[in-house]
This record gives sequence, structure tokens and C-alpha cells, in this order.
Amino acid sequence: VVAELFRAEGARVVATDVAAADGVVACDLSDDAARDSFVADALAELGGLDVLCNVAGVQQFAEIGKITPAGLRKHFDVNALAPLMLTQAFAESLVESKGNVVSVASISAVMGQPYNAQYCASKAALLLGMRSLAVELGTKGVRVNCVSPGGIETPMIQAAAAGLPVDANWELVAKSQSVIPGFMPPEDVAEALLYLASDVARSVTAANLVVDRGVVW
Repeated sequence: VVAELFRAEGARVVATDVAAADGVVACDLSDDAARDSFVADALAELGGLDVLCNVAGVQQFAEIGKITPAGLRKHFDVNALAPLMLTQAFAESLVESKGNVVSVASISAVMGQPYNAQYCASKAALLLGMRSLAVELGTKGVRVNCVSPGGIETPMIQAAAAGLPVDANWELVAKSQSVIPGFMPPEDVAEALLYLASDVARSVTAANLVVDRGVVW
């Protein structure tokens, strides 16, 4: 959805996912060599870079007692390490273009959620990591921002919900619900990313734009 929206606005986009698709290059961003190769290929194709969108993410619920080192590493590798390393890899090109970085964090980065320690911790690392890079890159004319969504109607969140414990405490889970009912369409988040990437947001950096339908409890 994000790639389609940016292309509709006239951008040349090199998109990636774990599985190849029409207009999408296959790449496992948790693999260092594959990620470096993707960066080199993207720069060769585009001749530079104006905007980096970090959208890829994983989420798997795990209650206390069932959190594993492998599960934590997977969340941190995809949700935090990959976007931070991509930003570093593309930094020189972004400085040249006075471009910007937009990343999808989450409301889970700033609130405790039951059965979600792996995701919360990794998204918190992403949010603070990007704010740190915003300080460094701001002196070079590069903006760095995050969008923190609530529940989005995507296969990832549906698969994650299926992994909730059978004896889940739904009173605790309900505290993450929004005042506007239901999951939002991915387009709502894509529009927020487009805004932050655009010149309309030229004075916005180190920001965390919350798009969550009002999770206020």
C-alpha cells in the first residue's frame, strides 16, 4: 500500500518484502548480506535516494514463560536492527539529497501490552533509535520521523491475534482498544507516512505521529 501510494504521487520506488511480488523485490532484511545487497541495488537503480520508508515488521504474541531468545532476536532483527542499519546505509545518499526517513513504529512502543513484550520492546528500540538518528542527521539537513499506528487491518495482526494464549485476560487486552471501533485500513498509515515524507512536513523531525483511532485508556 505504501509503495502504491508513493508511486501514485510520482515517486520512483524500490520496494522490498520477504516474498517477491509485482513491483516488490524479495529480501530478508534480517540477513546482513541480503540487506547490504538490497541497498546497493536500490542505489544503482535510483541513482540516489530522497526518502527511506521503513515499513517491514513482525509481531508474535508470547506470554511470560514462553518468550524465547529466538523470538526476541527475530523481533529486534526485523523491527529495530534492520531499519536502523538501512538508515545508516542510505545516510550518505540522504544527506546528498537533503532527504528524509520515515519509519513505522507502533503505539506498542510507548505502552505496556499483555503478551506483547517482544513487539513492544523492539518497537520502543526503533522509536528511540530513530529519534537519536534524527539528532545526528538533523545537522546535515535530513529529517527522521516515525508513525505509530494502532491496530491495522493486515494479515500480520490477524496472525498475531491467533497466537494469543487460550486463557488470555481480555480485560487487559481491551485496554489497547481505540475509542473509534475496529482496525483501520493500511491506507490511513500510508497517508501519514506520505505527509511526513513530503515538503509539507519540512519543519518536522524527531516526531512520532500517532495514528491509532484514539487509544486513550
